[in-house]
Amino acid sequence: MTTKWTIDSSQSDALIKIRHSIIAYLAGTKNKFDGYLDIQNNELQNASITFDLDINNKDTKLDQVDSHLKLNDFFDTNEYPIISFKSISFQKVNKNINFLKGNLTVKNITKVVELDAELIGIETYNGSTKAAFEITGSINRKDFGLTLNSYNQSGGLAMGQDIKLVANLEFSA
Repeated sequence: MTTKWTIDSSQSDALIKIRHSIIAYLAGTKNKFDGYLDIQNNELQNASITFDLDINNKDTKLDQVDSHLKLNDFFDTNEYPIISFKSISFQKVNKNINFLKGNLTVKNITKVVELDAELIGIETYNGSTKAAFEITGSINRKDFGLTLNSYNQSGGLAMGQDIKLVANLEFSA
């Protein structure tokens, strides 16, 4: 039996971090998340995770005032507002640690990425069951056509090669 869980946007958030230049905290209360988690026979081993993140939301809470402009320039959010992820495999390593592999789409470029998915817990509140995960990983920004560079005051590149992603996702059954 498969149980379909839906993402709770108000309890989910994502952090996109590129060394020295962009730190954007996309809070669930202000941002748009859409996605689901399928669990078969209450086992995470073969779970399927899908989510879409709208990075073009103008109400996004950002850590730096100019990050929103940098985020728009870097991701070309007017043309490509959605970052999507669809899992290919979900491998349980131990009770809370999982290895997640899937298709990540940024700027209409889809690549297979490997992420870590930590099960924070499954709890029942007021008759509703919730599952919380922290999904982390790094991607090479150039693999997704994210080639915009900025320069620091001494003339060197201010942006690192990798983008660190941290998503805290809460699903409701």
